[in-house]
Amino acid sequence: MTNNYELYKVFYWAAKTGSLSQAAKSLYLTQPSVSHAIKQLEDSLGLTLFYRTSKGVTLTQEGTVLYSYIEQSQMLITLAEEKMSALKNLDSGELRIGGSDSLFKHFLLPYLERFHRTYPGIRLHLNHGTTPEIITFLKEGRIDMGVVRMPIVDTQLTVKESLQLQDCFVAGAAFSGLKDRVLSMEELLEYPIILFSRNSRARMAITELFRGYGHKIKPGIEVGSVDLLIEFARKGLGISYVAREFIARELADGSLFEIRLDVQLPPSHVGIMTLRSVPLSSSASKFIELIQ
Repeated sequence: MTNNYELYKVFYWAAKTGSLSQAAKSLYLTQPSVSHAIKQLEDSLGLTLFYRTSKGVTLTQEGTVLYSYIEQSQMLITLAEEKMSALKNLDSGELRIGGSDSLFKHFLLPYLERFHRTYPGIRLHLNHGTTPEIITFLKEGRIDMGVVRMPIVDTQLTVKESLQLQDCFVAGAAFSGLKDRVLSMEELLEYPIILFSRNSRARMAITELFRGYGHKIKPGIEVGSVDLLIEFARKGLGISYVAREFIARELADGSLFEIRLDVQLPPSHVGIMTLRSVPLSSSASKFIELIQ
């Protein structure tokens, strides 16, 4: 059975063209099908919508009133279709990503730049936060994806590994006497240690590693950003624990050097986190493709 929307679409084209045959041509229907659809609509409304003339059809007064509403709805449908096409082609829309300052700056920035150059019509929204905050943002629908350190264990989330990081201890010129030495954990703990705040994955990982060897790592300074970890180490305030990938420039120019330990520090992994039950937008899917 033809639904009301189809009947109104036939009515719209008949009124717009003033011809049943033209309406049939526009809709790829037969003229008898158009005539039948209009009769169905008139019967369901209990009104006559068209006068039939030798030249075609003209609207009755009631038909004119109906057309004024249907015309607006068709315009909105057309606009909606154009909007959907723009979203599909990434000409408009938005991309909302959650992550830490350090991952935005040291990992995502080149991808964000490339994505923006390729799809300038997509608005970028970056939400900063800790891993628990990013998970909350995602579940509340405030972001499309999160970029976080793994592991993440949550049945509501899908996490795809994207990057491996190698954390290490680094120091500046004030500790240059340590350059050619291999330190034990006990020896390292004799020096002032600078660590990221307690709720970071890196902080939890190094705490667990030292605990596994029977040591408690107690920082002399705690900071809330990777930039401060780097800067405090450069200034000689202590030995910082930071991802080697985030300090490539400082290691290259010699303003920082890596402290070698007699134990292997485990690598960590960055994952792209999405909500399992929610389909990705075109922009989010394209950005994930770009990263991977």
